[in-house]
Amino acid sequence: MNLLNLLTAAGPLLWVLVALSVYVVYLAVLRFQVLGRLGASAEATIQRVRANTAESGPQAALAELDRSGARMPAAVVARAGLSRADRGPEAAQAAMNAAVLAEDARLYAGLSALGTAAQVGPLLGLLGTVIGMVRSFLVFSQTTSPTTEQLATGISEALINTAGGLIVAVVAYVARNMLRTRADRIATSMERVREELPSWLVRPQRPAPTTPLEFDFAPRVRP
Repeated sequence: MNLLNLLTAAGPLLWVLVALSVYVVYLAVLRFQVLGRLGASAEATIQRVRANTAESGPQAALAELDRSGARMPAAVVARAGLSRADRGPEAAQAAMNAAVLAEDARLYAGLSALGTAAQVGPLLGLLGTVIGMVRSFLVFSQTTSPTTEQLATGISEALINTAGGLIVAVVAYVARNMLRTRADRIATSMERVREELPSWLVRPQRPAPTTPLEFDFAPRVRP
């Protein structure tokens, strides 16, 4: 039995599983590409920004970020905090919190859809299994001595749909976990910048220069 005959024997529900599998593969490949770009190391850029902040202030650090053109989440959070640094630490922290929320949505986009596909796939396969078994039992109501070929039609439909649903679920589940691991790694570097940036803005206080004590050796005139 070739692939076309196999798909035909599985019934119309298998085509739903095929469409779902195409969507899962497309979404997984797309998200791997996006996270690959977002996951580029920003360590060197962040170190330069930190040095510029300590030496020349937030504006110089912002200029360094603009020159580098970094679009990684850690750089986006740093840019948000530095752009509000002149308004105080609370404003910088609030801007970074908002940036983290936006970047989290960008990092974890599509994971819920893959999780839904991992749950729906086996259910669709189970539905196809039930339909196939019902067709097999209907054969007994139509004839008293069904042939092996008549029974095999419903049984093959049931088993093929079961296998198709499990395959979709496995692919979606594995892709979701791999993507979540990558997103968590990127989010960790982003959170580190959010926690460390306020300390970059605090410049060490230089001790005031001491002046030598002056003693008045002029003779005092008593009244």
